[in-house]
Amino acid sequence: MLDPKFVRDNPDKIKEMLRIRGVDFPLDDLIKLDKERREMIIKTDELRKTKNQISIEIARKKKSNEDAVKLIEQMQSVSQDLQKLEEIQIRTDDSYKKLSLTLPNLVHESVPIGKDETANKEIKKWGNIPVFDFKIQDHIDLTQNLDLVDLERAAKVAGARFYYLKNQLVRMNQALTQFALDFLAEKNYTLIQTPYMINKSSMEGAIIARDFEDVIYKIEGEDLYLIGTSEHAIASMHADEIIEGKTLPVRYAGISPCFRKEVGAHGRDQKGIFRVHQFEKVEQFVFSRPEESWKEHEKMMSIVEEFYQKIGLPYRVMVLSSGDMGKVSAKTYDLEAWMAGQNNYREITSCSNCLDFQARRLKIRFRDRTNDQPQYLHTLNSTLVATTRTMVAMLENFQTKDGHISVPKILQRYIGATTI
Repeated sequence: MLDPKFVRDNPDKIKEMLRIRGVDFPLDDLIKLDKERREMIIKTDELRKTKNQISIEIARKKKSNEDAVKLIEQMQSVSQDLQKLEEIQIRTDDSYKKLSLTLPNLVHESVPIGKDETANKEIKKWGNIPVFDFKIQDHIDLTQNLDLVDLERAAKVAGARFYYLKNQLVRMNQALTQFALDFLAEKNYTLIQTPYMINKSSMEGAIIARDFEDVIYKIEGEDLYLIGTSEHAIASMHADEIIEGKTLPVRYAGISPCFRKEVGAHGRDQKGIFRVHQFEKVEQFVFSRPEESWKEHEKMMSIVEEFYQKIGLPYRVMVLSSGDMGKVSAKTYDLEAWMAGQNNYREITSCSNCLDFQARRLKIRFRDRTNDQPQYLHTLNSTLVATTRTMVAMLENFQTKDGHISVPKILQRYIGATTI
């Protein structure tokens, strides 16, 4: 969430942010609720003060055997007024909180302005797009021919967009996660395996929950959700904490399965393993000082690029437009890998700086000395590898004339083979 004072003092900046994001938000209602909320605080404080004064006067009169009947009646009246006012205050606070939690983050000045992905800006490319002297296959045909995926039986057991990985693709999936963990450990990231479910308050601290209703799986009858990414669980793990400033930045390498409904995708993406309900992912997550977060953002993206350069996948880096990036992020890079079978670049990782947006929602602060005023820190997240999408790119780009797949040298020691 945004700083309430900043929203109050800068309504024009908030309106401009909403405009460039293309978001319809009742800002006037939020400002009105904020004003009412603060007025209620003053009124209830005044009534409590009056109640305390009357209570003291009643005690004094009783002690000196004076008549306190009128004061007691006044006390009862003030108590009733206070109770009513407190009930209104609770409802006003609740309405304000619910609405403020749906207000998007600010947009960094370097973000291209546009309503959708057509305004995204390419900032670099790496690697050579492969040229084949034979008719290539997409990953769907390759996995069927090599007996690497069973979609039909998965559909029978779990439904569409689930899969059984088989044979060497199981090893490939494990190789990518193990290489990713080794890679980040060498860069002094703390390895962490998160819970696969989190409660509503943790989920709402990390995301704008209303926007994810069609994406997240809810556990019926319990205050639990299956995680869509380890980012949400890592962001929430330090909720309501004050972190020692000397420990920042705190860098986590989170490994977890991810569960997503993936509503709305169509065409060829409905088949194969590119867009699925369940996959493994290794995530970078950083808690940073505010003044260092943009440097951390660039560093995280450079780590992503280095990872895919080691695998040998050609890619391009895009800066997402104001209308295409998530509402929690102030700026997002996407790394899009070349998919030879689709003759196109497709997104496989995202790297975002969320500033203090999540930290405010989760009440995560830091301070350097015991007597210092705690400050909100910044949070950043970046996929390092989502295994299924990365494997799609590897299958299509590294296919050979005889219908097999060349294993990148960096992964051969994990798989124990040079080809699949």
